[in-house]
Amino acid sequence: MRSRRAHYPTGEGGRPAIALERMLRIYLLQQWFNLGDPTVEEALYDSRAMEAFAKIDLGREPVPDETTICKSRHLLERHCLGPALLEEVNAHLAENGLKIGRGTIVDATIIAAPSSTKNASGKRDPEMHQTMKGNEWHFGMKAHIGMDSKLKIVHSFAATPANVHDSHLLPELLHGDETRVWGDAAYRGQTAVIRRRAPAAADFTHHHSARRKGLSRRQQEIHRAKARVRARVEHAFHVIKRIFGFVKVRYRGIAKNAHRLVVNFALANLYLHRRRLLSRA
Repeated sequence: MRSRRAHYPTGEGGRPAIALERMLRIYLLQQWFNLGDPTVEEALYDSRAMEAFAKIDLGREPVPDETTICKSRHLLERHCLGPALLEEVNAHLAENGLKIGRGTIVDATIIAAPSSTKNASGKRDPEMHQTMKGNEWHFGMKAHIGMDSKLKIVHSFAATPANVHDSHLLPELLHGDETRVWGDAAYRGQTAVIRRRAPAAADFTHHHSARRKGLSRRQQEIHRAKARVRARVEHAFHVIKRIFGFVKVRYRGIAKNAHRLVVNFALANLYLHRRRLLSRA
């Protein structure tokens, strides 16, 4: 990543800088296995597989300490390089025949935050908010995504407090060349918004709640057909929450957690297409 390299320390006037590729590989291990800075340092000493992935030879050199890992992570966050990583991953997928098409599914998921006030400040995170989903209240943030409807590639991302309605982020989730836009009932009534961002797009969002009674048989068939397409977006949410373990924020504030989320979605794109990539390799 050229933009990342422009900000990376050269080691002049101090101890030699650790290779950029190695620090990036360690950062990716943190995302895949949901590890903090001190935990990933310990894991690199304990796991031969992680050690090999990070290209560390413990017979010749130590693992970078948690302070170095933390500073490298902060460098990525400070220069907002998560979206650039998502672009790089999607460009790599396109080079391997996995190009983003003209159908987009939009959706959002809640990422929980600690609701307790038993901390140093005595307050909950002021950037997080609560919202009701179903019959339960949830406190935290929302991850909003736009995903290719055929290949399940996340191409757009936004993060907000949990109380922001899904439809408010709709324009940011479209790339503009869509011919079809899919979404649940939270996006109904947004046809004009869709057309402003993507003039050629047809609105395939749900116009009725799944729980609404009295739908005709034809309306039920249309509802099910839309739901089969829209359900594909859950694959990306499943990967980041159940496989990568990102069910709760790690940091206070939206920005750091948003950066971690967009990197997780970039890695989810690779994970969902890993067999295709490995077969081509």
